[in-house]
Amino acid sequence: MTTLIHQMSLLAIAPWIQPLWIVAVAALVALALLLGTYYALVFVLPKVAAVARTTAKEAVLQPIFWVLLLFGSGAIVLFIILPYNTFGEDIKMFKDTGLTLIMLLSIILALWTASVSIAEEIEGRTALTLLSKPISRREFVIGKFLGILGPVTLMFIILGTVFLCSISAKVPYDARENSQLTPDAVQCTLEILSVFPGLVLAWLEAIVFTSIGVAISTRLQMQANLVICVTVYALGHLGPLLVQSTVGENPIVRFVGSLFATVLPVLDHFNIQAAVSAGVPVPPEYLAWAALYCLIYTTIMMLIALALFENRDLA
Repeated sequence: MTTLIHQMSLLAIAPWIQPLWIVAVAALVALALLLGTYYALVFVLPKVAAVARTTAKEAVLQPIFWVLLLFGSGAIVLFIILPYNTFGEDIKMFKDTGLTLIMLLSIILALWTASVSIAEEIEGRTALTLLSKPISRREFVIGKFLGILGPVTLMFIILGTVFLCSISAKVPYDARENSQLTPDAVQCTLEILSVFPGLVLAWLEAIVFTSIGVAISTRLQMQANLVICVTVYALGHLGPLLVQSTVGENPIVRFVGSLFATVLPVLDHFNIQAAVSAGVPVPPEYLAWAALYCLIYTTIMMLIALALFENRDLA
């Protein structure tokens, strides 16, 4: 009897474990790309790579990195058993909540690290000491940006791995809770694959906010940085809605909405959690255009950061 129960339990667990090799391969590929990018940077821009390495090391050693990582991992695992009361749509809510959580935690890490690594170093005259060496201000800012982006990407890889594994486990869990037949490995695999585009877009949004945080940190302290970025986050989602809504028929409201949509990042380009949660396929072309938009806006923000820091009195 005990052997039969053990075999039945293995059959119940097997479907969600089988697709996890895809998650493992994706995580290893992402880590390999991250390390490859660093070594390429060492070869091409060694001074920038040195600043980036020091910044990334400081960021990973910060307590907030591990606090956010442990909190995010624990929350994602907890979401598996959390009842959403959605009448059979719990997996959709789980994917939506998980993507939003990973993105927000990564943005918090980026803003915190930018403030500590740039603003506090400027105020504490550490940046002046560093720039007294053969490192230009441009190399300093670009190195800081890449050094902050490294731990943000690492957090995405770790939390994304936990999230994808949790999605696979959520599928049979919900089926069991709803007294349905145990889903096979194909269903678990499809649910995992449907989330990959959402993770990529959330990572692109985190890159945009990292560039904004770096630009602001060249002039302002952490409190102002957080307030401005929270405002940008809200208006970045609100601007296009104002233009498209009936309220936007008012010329003043439409002008303000158009101004926000032009100056601020249009975050709706990265916010397709609803489509990802519903399993709607995301075309590769959409990811390519979103990546191009991220590259253009990040480049603009880095140029602004360089301009702001070029005239900053460090003495």
